[in-house]
Amino acid sequence: MHLDLRNNRITGEIPSDFGKLRMLSRALLSRNQIYGPIPSSISKIYRLADLDLSMNQISGTIPESIGRMPVLSTLNLDGNKISGEIPTSLLSGSGLNILNLSRNLLEGYIPDAFGPRSYFTALDLSFNNLRGPIPKSITSAAYIGHMDLSHNHLCGRIPSGAPFDHLEAASFVNNDCLCGSPLKPC
Repeated sequence: MHLDLRNNRITGEIPSDFGKLRMLSRALLSRNQIYGPIPSSISKIYRLADLDLSMNQISGTIPESIGRMPVLSTLNLDGNKISGEIPTSLLSGSGLNILNLSRNLLEGYIPDAFGPRSYFTALDLSFNNLRGPIPKSITSAAYIGHMDLSHNHLCGRIPSGAPFDHLEAASFVNNDCLCGSPLKPC
């Protein structure tokens, strides 16, 4: 049920049939030397609540199906070489509470897909190549506790109101042209 192989020297790819581990509820594989893509079969692990593949050399894109996993609440993919765009399914009320995609090669726009079912205690998209404005739908999220959008190529006015009223400037620094509180006025 629990697979904890953190902080080892495991190399190689995640097997394509990893999804056959149907009873798995936690897969903690951070701080290894795992490379290659995230197999889409992971989304077939019905009970998986925590998936931590951070601090590896994972590449390729994030499978859209991961955002539709029924009980996945924590997804840590930070510190890899993941490219492509952020799947809309990760932000639109998927049940994720902690989403860390920082320090990757993600590009494109932050999907304008937040809604009343979006509830994040932590949302970290920092240190990527995201561009464009912060989506307006983010203000309709039920809750966002901590959010970090720093070190991207975002531009435009930071929306006002929740969740932005409690965030500090550090959450937005080193973007191309963001403005508005808590940064300089537009």
